[in-house]
Amino acid sequence: MFPYFNIDTKLLEASEKAETRAQPYFQKIEEVQRYNQQKMLAAFTRAGVSESHFVGSTGYGYGDRGRDVLDQVYAYAFEAEDALVRHNFVSGTHTLTVALFGMLRPGDKMLCVTGTPYDTIQGVIGLPGREESGSLKEFGISYEQIDLLPDGTPDYEEMERRILPEFRMIYIQRSRGYSLRPSLFVRDIERIAEIAKRKAPECIVMVDNCYGEFVERDEPLTHGADIMAGSLIKNPGGGIAPTGGYIAGRKDLVELCSYRLTTPGTGREIGCTLGNNRELFLGAFHAPHVTGEALKTAVFASALFSELGFDVTPRFDEPRADIIQVVMLREKAALVAFCKGVQKGAPVDSFVVPEPSPMPGYDSDVIMAAGAFTLGASIELSADAPLREPYAAWMQGGLNYHSGQLGMLLAAQEMLEEKLV
Repeated sequence: MFPYFNIDTKLLEASEKAETRAQPYFQKIEEVQRYNQQKMLAAFTRAGVSESHFVGSTGYGYGDRGRDVLDQVYAYAFEAEDALVRHNFVSGTHTLTVALFGMLRPGDKMLCVTGTPYDTIQGVIGLPGREESGSLKEFGISYEQIDLLPDGTPDYEEMERRILPEFRMIYIQRSRGYSLRPSLFVRDIERIAEIAKRKAPECIVMVDNCYGEFVERDEPLTHGADIMAGSLIKNPGGGIAPTGGYIAGRKDLVELCSYRLTTPGTGREIGCTLGNNRELFLGAFHAPHVTGEALKTAVFASALFSELGFDVTPRFDEPRADIIQVVMLREKAALVAFCKGVQKGAPVDSFVVPEPSPMPGYDSDVIMAAGAFTLGASIELSADAPLREPYAAWMQGGLNYHSGQLGMLLAAQEMLEEKLV
Protein backbone atom coordinates (compact mmCIF):
# COMPACT_ATOMS: atom_id res chain seq x y z
CA MET A 1 0.00 0.00 0.00
CA PHE A 2 2.89 2.36 0.78
CA PRO A 3 5.88 0.86 -1.07
CA TYR A 4 8.00 4.01 -0.90
CA PHE A 5 7.79 4.43 2.87
CA ASN A 6 8.56 2.09 5.75
CA ILE A 7 5.28 1.88 7.66
CA ASP A 8 4.96 -0.77 10.38
CA THR A 9 2.39 -3.54 9.83
CA LYS A 10 0.64 -2.59 13.07
CA LEU A 11 0.04 0.91 11.73
CA LEU A 12 -1.10 -0.33 8.32
CA GLU A 13 -3.73 -2.49 10.01
CA ALA A 14 -4.84 0.44 12.17
CA SER A 15 -4.96 2.63 9.05
CA GLU A 16 -7.19 0.17 7.20
CA LYS A 17 -9.63 0.05 10.13
CA ALA A 18 -9.58 3.84 10.48
CA GLU A 19 -10.25 4.44 6.79
CA THR A 20 -13.14 1.97 6.77
CA ARG A 21 -14.72 3.72 9.76
CA ALA A 22 -14.21 7.12 8.14
CA GLN A 23 -15.77 6.32 4.75
CA PRO A 24 -19.36 7.39 5.54
CA TYR A 25 -18.06 10.75 6.79
CA PHE A 26 -15.90 11.21 3.69
CA GLN A 27 -19.08 10.95 1.65
CA LYS A 28 -20.70 13.76 3.64
CA ILE A 29 -17.63 15.94 3.15
CA GLU A 30 -17.72 15.32 -0.60
CA GLU A 31 -21.35 16.43 -0.75
CA VAL A 32 -20.38 19.79 0.76
CA GLN A 33 -17.33 19.95 -1.53
CA ARG A 34 -19.58 19.49 -4.55
CA TYR A 35 -22.00 22.20 -3.40
CA ASN A 36 -19.31 24.75 -2.56
CA GLN A 37 -17.38 24.11 -5.77
CA GLN A 38 -20.56 24.82 -7.71
CA LYS A 39 -21.01 28.01 -5.68
CA MET A 40 -17.46 29.11 -6.47
CA LEU A 41 -17.82 28.43 -10.20
CA ALA A 42 -21.02 30.47 -10.17
CA ALA A 43 -19.13 33.31 -8.47
CA PHE A 44 -16.48 33.25 -11.22
CA THR A 45 -19.03 33.30 -14.03
CA ARG A 46 -21.15 35.97 -12.37
CA ALA A 47 -18.07 38.21 -11.91
CA GLY A 48 -17.09 37.66 -15.55
CA VAL A 49 -13.52 36.58 -14.85
CA SER A 50 -11.33 36.81 -17.95
CA GLU A 51 -7.66 36.21 -18.74
CA SER A 52 -7.07 39.96 -18.76
CA HIS A 53 -7.78 40.01 -15.02
CA PHE A 54 -4.58 38.03 -14.37
CA VAL A 55 -2.38 40.96 -15.42
CA GLY A 56 -0.70 42.64 -12.45
CA SER A 57 -0.28 46.34 -11.77
CA THR A 58 2.53 48.40 -10.28
CA GLY A 59 2.88 51.68 -8.41
CA TYR A 60 -0.42 52.98 -7.09
CA GLY A 61 -2.39 50.23 -8.81
CA TYR A 62 -5.05 52.56 -10.18
CA GLY A 63 -7.62 50.80 -12.34
CA ASP A 64 -6.49 47.26 -11.50
CA ARG A 65 -9.45 45.37 -12.95
CA GLY A 66 -8.23 41.99 -11.72
CA ARG A 67 -8.03 43.21 -8.13
CA ASP A 68 -11.57 44.57 -8.28
CA VAL A 69 -13.03 41.47 -9.92
CA LEU A 70 -11.31 39.23 -7.36
CA ASP A 71 -13.13 41.20 -4.66
CA GLN A 72 -16.39 40.44 -6.49
CA VAL A 73 -15.62 36.72 -6.73
CA TYR A 74 -15.12 36.40 -2.98
CA ALA A 75 -18.15 38.59 -2.25
CA TYR A 76 -20.35 36.34 -4.40
CA ALA A 77 -18.87 33.12 -2.98
CA PHE A 78 -19.38 34.33 0.61
CA GLU A 79 -22.76 35.93 -0.21
CA ALA A 80 -21.44 39.26 1.05
CA GLU A 81 -22.33 42.78 -0.01
CA ASP A 82 -18.65 43.48 -0.57
CA ALA A 83 -15.19 42.03 -0.03
CA LEU A 84 -11.64 43.30 0.26
CA VAL A 85 -9.10 40.68 -0.88
CA ARG A 86 -5.44 41.68 -0.89
CA HIS A 87 -2.07 39.97 -1.12
CA ASN A 88 -0.61 42.53 1.30
CA PHE A 89 -2.56 41.24 4.26
CA VAL A 90 0.40 39.40 5.76
CA SER A 91 -1.52 37.01 8.04
CA GLY A 92 -4.92 36.25 9.47
CA THR A 93 -4.06 38.28 12.56
CA HIS A 94 -3.07 41.25 10.38
CA THR A 95 -6.34 41.02 8.46
CA LEU A 96 -8.38 40.88 11.68
CA THR A 97 -6.36 43.80 13.08
CA VAL A 98 -7.10 45.96 10.03
CA ALA A 99 -10.79 45.16 10.43
CA LEU A 100 -10.84 45.95 14.15
CA PHE A 101 -8.98 49.25 13.80
CA GLY A 102 -11.03 50.10 10.72
CA MET A 103 -14.38 49.82 12.48
CA LEU A 104 -13.66 50.75 16.12
CA ARG A 105 -13.01 54.26 17.43
CA PRO A 106 -11.65 55.59 20.74
CA GLY A 107 -14.30 55.14 23.42
CA ASP A 108 -15.91 52.16 21.70
CA LYS A 109 -16.45 48.90 23.54
CA MET A 110 -16.07 45.40 22.14
CA LEU A 111 -17.33 42.21 23.71
CA CYS A 112 -15.83 38.85 22.81
CA VAL A 113 -18.44 36.16 23.47
CA THR A 114 -16.21 33.13 22.79
CA GLY A 115 -13.82 33.36 25.73
CA THR A 116 -10.17 34.38 25.50
CA PRO A 117 -9.21 34.88 21.85
CA TYR A 118 -6.29 33.37 19.97
CA ASP A 119 -2.80 34.14 21.31
CA THR A 120 -1.77 36.69 18.68
CA ILE A 121 -5.06 38.61 18.91
CA GLN A 122 -4.54 39.05 22.66
CA GLY A 123 -1.65 41.44 21.92
CA VAL A 124 -3.75 43.34 19.39
CA ILE A 125 -6.45 43.90 22.01
CA GLY A 126 -3.97 44.61 24.81
CA LEU A 127 -5.09 42.02 27.33
CA PRO A 128 -3.36 41.98 30.74
CA GLY A 129 0.14 40.65 30.33
CA ARG A 130 -0.06 41.25 26.58
CA GLU A 131 -0.19 45.06 26.43
CA GLU A 132 1.62 45.51 23.13
CA SER A 133 2.49 48.95 21.80
CA GLY A 134 -0.26 50.19 19.49
CA SER A 135 -2.96 47.87 20.84
CA LEU A 136 -6.66 48.68 20.85
CA LYS A 137 -6.35 49.41 24.57
CA GLU A 138 -3.77 52.15 23.88
CA PHE A 139 -6.27 53.78 21.53
CA GLY A 140 -8.97 53.90 24.17
CA ILE A 141 -11.01 50.94 22.93
CA SER A 142 -12.21 48.85 25.85
CA TYR A 143 -12.60 45.11 25.87
CA GLU A 144 -14.75 42.66 27.78
CA GLN A 145 -15.35 38.97 27.29
CA ILE A 146 -17.85 36.28 28.17
CA ASP A 147 -16.15 33.04 29.08
CA LEU A 148 -17.30 29.79 27.61
CA LEU A 149 -19.19 27.21 29.65
CA PRO A 150 -17.20 24.34 31.20
CA ASP A 151 -17.99 22.16 28.15
CA GLY A 152 -16.51 24.82 25.85
CA THR A 153 -19.79 25.99 24.34
CA PRO A 154 -21.02 29.62 24.27
CA ASP A 155 -22.83 30.91 27.34
CA TYR A 156 -26.04 32.18 25.77
CA GLU A 157 -27.66 33.01 29.11
CA GLU A 158 -24.73 35.25 30.03
CA MET A 159 -24.99 36.93 26.62
CA GLU A 160 -28.62 37.74 27.34
CA ARG A 161 -27.49 39.49 30.54
CA ARG A 162 -24.28 41.13 29.36
CA ILE A 163 -24.93 42.36 25.82
CA LEU A 164 -26.04 45.99 26.01
CA PRO A 165 -26.50 48.81 23.46
CA GLU A 166 -23.21 50.36 24.67
CA PHE A 167 -21.20 47.68 22.88
CA ARG A 168 -20.07 48.72 19.41
CA MET A 169 -18.86 45.24 18.48
CA ILE A 170 -19.70 41.67 19.37
CA TYR A 171 -16.67 39.57 18.44
CA ILE A 172 -16.82 35.85 17.67
CA GLN A 173 -13.86 33.53 17.16
CA ARG A 174 -15.18 30.62 15.16
CA SER A 175 -12.24 28.24 15.50
CA ARG A 176 -10.85 26.74 18.67
CA GLY A 177 -7.34 28.22 18.41
CA TYR A 178 -4.97 26.59 20.90
CA SER A 179 -7.84 25.39 23.06
CA LEU A 180 -9.94 22.25 23.29
CA ARG A 181 -13.32 23.85 22.99
CA PRO A 182 -15.57 22.96 20.02
CA SER A 183 -15.39 25.22 17.00
CA LEU A 184 -18.58 27.06 16.08
CA PHE A 185 -21.02 26.07 13.37
CA VAL A 186 -22.89 28.75 11.45
CA ARG A 187 -26.01 27.81 13.44
CA ASP A 188 -24.14 28.75 16.64
CA ILE A 189 -23.09 32.07 15.11
CA GLU A 190 -26.67 32.70 14.05
CA ARG A 191 -27.89 32.22 17.62
CA ILE A 192 -25.25 34.63 18.96
CA ALA A 193 -26.08 37.19 16.25
CA GLU A 194 -29.79 37.00 17.06
CA ILE A 195 -29.15 37.78 20.73
CA ALA A 196 -26.68 40.54 19.84
CA LYS A 197 -29.00 42.32 17.42
CA ARG A 198 -31.94 42.05 19.78
CA LYS A 199 -30.01 43.40 22.78
CA ALA A 200 -27.81 45.91 20.88
CA PRO A 201 -29.44 46.67 17.50
CA GLU A 202 -26.62 48.96 16.31
CA CYS A 203 -23.74 46.63 17.17
CA ILE A 204 -21.41 45.06 14.63
CA VAL A 205 -21.26 41.27 14.75
CA MET A 206 -17.75 40.34 13.60
CA VAL A 207 -16.48 36.79 13.01
CA ASP A 208 -12.90 35.60 12.93
CA ASN A 209 -13.62 32.99 10.26
CA CYS A 210 -10.11 31.49 10.04
CA TYR A 211 -10.13 27.74 9.32
CA GLY A 212 -13.91 27.71 8.79
CA GLU A 213 -14.40 28.78 5.18
CA PHE A 214 -16.12 26.22 2.90
CA VAL A 215 -16.42 23.64 5.69
CA GLU A 216 -20.21 24.04 5.66
CA ARG A 217 -22.55 24.99 2.85
CA ASP A 218 -23.17 28.43 4.35
CA GLU A 219 -20.90 31.14 5.71
CA PRO A 220 -21.55 33.31 8.80
CA LEU A 221 -22.70 36.29 6.69
CA THR A 222 -25.92 34.49 5.75
CA HIS A 223 -26.57 33.70 9.41
CA GLY A 224 -26.49 37.11 11.05
CA ALA A 225 -22.83 38.19 10.98
CA ASP A 226 -22.11 41.68 9.64
CA ILE A 227 -18.50 41.11 8.70
CA MET A 228 -15.89 38.36 8.75
CA ALA A 229 -12.20 38.05 8.00
CA GLY A 230 -9.65 35.35 7.34
CA SER A 231 -6.36 34.34 5.76
CA LEU A 232 -5.68 33.24 2.19
CA ILE A 233 -2.99 30.80 3.29
CA LYS A 234 -5.74 28.87 5.04
CA ASN A 235 -8.94 27.50 3.46
CA PRO A 236 -9.94 30.28 1.04
CA GLY A 237 -6.60 30.43 -0.80
CA GLY A 238 -6.81 26.81 -1.90
CA GLY A 239 -3.15 26.09 -1.15
CA ILE A 240 -2.17 28.26 -4.13
CA ALA A 241 -2.43 31.85 -2.85
CA PRO A 242 1.13 32.79 -1.80
CA THR A 243 -0.05 35.19 0.90
CA GLY A 244 -2.98 37.48 1.67
CA GLY A 245 -6.27 37.80 3.48
CA TYR A 246 -9.87 38.85 2.98
CA ILE A 247 -12.52 40.93 4.72
CA ALA A 248 -16.12 40.37 3.60
CA GLY A 249 -19.50 41.61 4.73
CA ARG A 250 -21.56 44.78 4.81
CA LYS A 251 -20.45 47.28 2.17
CA ASP A 252 -20.13 50.23 4.57
CA LEU A 253 -18.00 48.21 6.99
CA VAL A 254 -15.72 46.85 4.26
CA GLU A 255 -15.17 50.44 3.11
CA LEU A 256 -14.12 51.47 6.62
CA CYS A 257 -11.64 48.59 6.67
CA SER A 258 -10.21 49.65 3.30
CA TYR A 259 -9.44 53.10 4.75
CA ARG A 260 -7.43 51.44 7.49
CA LEU A 261 -5.59 49.21 5.02
CA THR A 262 -4.46 52.18 2.91
CA THR A 263 -5.54 55.74 3.81
CA PRO A 264 -8.79 57.57 4.49
CA GLY A 265 -10.15 58.77 1.18
CA THR A 266 -8.22 56.37 -1.05
CA GLY A 267 -9.25 53.04 0.47
CA ARG A 268 -9.59 50.21 -2.02
CA GLU A 269 -8.82 52.37 -5.06
CA ILE A 270 -5.06 51.98 -4.64
CA GLY A 271 -2.76 49.04 -4.07
CA CYS A 272 -0.91 47.31 -6.88
CA THR A 273 -1.08 43.55 -7.27
CA LEU A 274 2.46 42.94 -8.61
CA GLY A 275 1.49 39.91 -10.68
CA ASN A 276 -0.28 38.01 -7.88
CA ASN A 277 -3.75 38.06 -9.42
CA ARG A 278 -3.55 34.77 -11.30
CA GLU A 279 -2.50 32.80 -8.21
CA LEU A 280 -5.20 34.43 -6.11
CA PHE A 281 -7.92 33.61 -8.65
CA LEU A 282 -6.63 30.06 -9.05
CA GLY A 283 -6.48 29.59 -5.29
CA ALA A 284 -10.02 30.84 -4.85
CA PHE A 285 -11.26 28.41 -7.49
CA HIS A 286 -9.58 25.41 -5.85
CA ALA A 287 -10.50 26.43 -2.27
CA PRO A 288 -13.74 24.44 -1.82
CA HIS A 289 -12.15 21.20 -3.08
CA VAL A 290 -8.91 21.60 -1.15
CA THR A 291 -10.82 22.40 2.04
CA GLY A 292 -12.68 19.12 1.63
CA GLU A 293 -9.40 17.24 1.20
CA ALA A 294 -8.10 18.81 4.43
CA LEU A 295 -11.30 17.76 6.19
CA LYS A 296 -10.90 14.17 5.03
CA THR A 297 -7.31 14.19 6.29
CA ALA A 298 -8.54 15.42 9.68
CA VAL A 299 -11.24 12.74 9.88
CA PHE A 300 -8.69 10.03 9.04
CA ALA A 301 -6.24 11.39 11.64
CA SER A 302 -8.98 11.31 14.26
CA ALA A 303 -9.94 7.74 13.40
CA LEU A 304 -6.31 6.54 13.25
CA PHE A 305 -5.11 8.02 16.52
CA SER A 306 -8.24 6.96 18.40
CA GLU A 307 -7.55 3.46 17.03
CA LEU A 308 -4.05 3.77 18.54
CA GLY A 309 -5.47 4.67 21.94
CA PHE A 310 -5.24 8.48 22.01
CA ASP A 311 -7.99 10.92 22.85
CA VAL A 312 -8.97 13.15 19.95
CA THR A 313 -11.27 16.09 19.35
CA PRO A 314 -13.36 16.14 17.28
CA ARG A 315 -14.03 12.41 17.05
CA PHE A 316 -14.00 11.05 13.51
CA ASP A 317 -17.79 10.66 13.57
CA GLU A 318 -18.57 14.17 14.84
CA PRO A 319 -19.68 17.04 12.58
CA ARG A 320 -16.94 19.61 11.92
CA ALA A 321 -16.99 23.39 11.83
CA ASP A 322 -13.36 23.87 10.79
CA ILE A 323 -10.37 21.91 9.48
CA ILE A 324 -8.52 21.56 12.80
CA GLN A 325 -7.95 18.20 14.47
CA VAL A 326 -6.55 17.88 17.98
CA VAL A 327 -4.68 14.76 19.11
CA MET A 328 -4.03 14.50 22.85
CA LEU A 329 -0.51 13.11 23.09
CA ARG A 330 -0.21 13.30 26.89
CA GLU A 331 3.54 13.98 27.10
CA LYS A 332 6.17 16.27 25.63
CA ALA A 333 8.17 13.46 23.96
CA ALA A 334 5.11 12.18 22.10
CA LEU A 335 4.20 15.67 20.94
CA VAL A 336 7.69 16.28 19.57
CA ALA A 337 7.78 12.86 17.87
CA PHE A 338 4.38 13.46 16.27
CA CYS A 339 5.57 16.73 14.75
CA LYS A 340 8.82 15.14 13.55
CA GLY A 341 6.80 12.49 11.73
CA VAL A 342 4.50 15.04 10.10
CA GLN A 343 7.58 16.92 8.90
CA LYS A 344 8.95 13.74 7.31
CA GLY A 345 5.74 13.51 5.29
CA ALA A 346 6.09 17.01 3.89
CA PRO A 347 6.90 17.62 0.21
CA VAL A 348 9.18 20.52 1.19
CA ASP A 349 11.89 20.42 3.88
CA SER A 350 11.15 16.81 4.80
CA PHE A 351 14.74 16.50 6.04
CA VAL A 352 14.27 19.25 8.65
CA VAL A 353 13.84 18.22 12.30
CA PRO A 354 11.32 20.43 14.16
CA GLU A 355 12.46 21.75 17.52
CA PRO A 356 10.49 23.68 20.15
CA SER A 357 11.41 27.37 20.13
CA PRO A 358 10.06 30.79 21.13
CA MET A 359 7.75 32.47 18.63
CA PRO A 360 6.56 36.10 18.54
CA GLY A 361 3.01 36.46 19.82
CA TYR A 362 3.07 33.30 21.96
CA ASP A 363 3.78 33.00 25.69
CA SER A 364 5.42 29.54 25.55
CA ASP A 365 7.73 27.63 23.24
CA VAL A 366 6.00 26.34 20.12
CA ILE A 367 6.83 23.35 17.95
CA MET A 368 5.73 23.36 14.34
CA ALA A 369 5.83 20.83 11.53
CA ALA A 370 5.22 22.55 8.24
CA GLY A 371 7.04 21.57 5.08
CA ALA A 372 4.90 23.68 2.85
CA PHE A 373 5.08 25.30 -0.58
CA THR A 374 3.87 28.48 1.13
CA LEU A 375 5.56 29.31 4.42
CA GLY A 376 3.08 28.96 7.29
CA ALA A 377 0.20 27.77 5.11
CA SER A 378 -2.11 25.80 7.36
CA ILE A 379 -4.24 24.54 4.48
CA GLU A 380 -1.17 22.44 3.69
CA LEU A 381 -0.59 19.56 6.09
CA SER A 382 0.91 21.00 9.24
CA ALA A 383 0.94 20.45 12.96
CA ASP A 384 1.83 22.78 15.76
CA ALA A 385 1.44 23.19 19.47
CA PRO A 386 2.62 25.23 22.40
CA LEU A 387 4.73 23.12 24.74
CA ARG A 388 2.40 23.19 27.70
CA GLU A 389 -0.26 20.96 29.20
CA PRO A 390 -2.08 18.97 27.89
CA TYR A 391 0.63 18.35 25.23
CA ALA A 392 -1.88 18.23 22.43
CA ALA A 393 -1.04 18.58 18.75
CA TRP A 394 -3.23 20.81 16.63
CA MET A 395 -3.00 19.51 13.08
CA GLN A 396 -4.71 20.80 9.99
CA GLY A 397 -4.53 20.88 6.24
CA GLY A 398 -3.72 18.48 3.44
CA LEU A 399 -3.75 19.62 -0.19
CA ASN A 400 -4.99 16.16 -1.11
CA TYR A 401 -6.23 13.35 1.08
CA HIS A 402 -3.71 10.73 -0.03
CA SER A 403 -0.66 12.75 0.96
CA GLY A 404 -2.42 13.85 4.15
CA GLN A 405 -3.14 10.25 5.08
CA LEU A 406 0.52 9.34 4.55
CA GLY A 407 1.62 12.29 6.68
CA MET A 408 -0.48 11.01 9.58
CA LEU A 409 0.95 7.51 9.20
CA LEU A 410 4.50 8.88 9.26
CA ALA A 411 3.64 10.79 12.44
CA ALA A 412 2.45 7.54 14.03
CA GLN A 413 5.53 5.70 12.68
CA GLU A 414 7.89 8.21 14.34
CA MET A 415 6.07 7.73 17.64
CA LEU A 416 6.19 3.95 17.26
CA GLU A 417 9.95 4.01 16.63
CA GLU A 418 10.40 6.01 19.83
CA LYS A 419 8.17 3.49 21.67
CA LEU A 420 5.49 6.08 22.33
CA VAL A 421 2.65 4.10 20.72
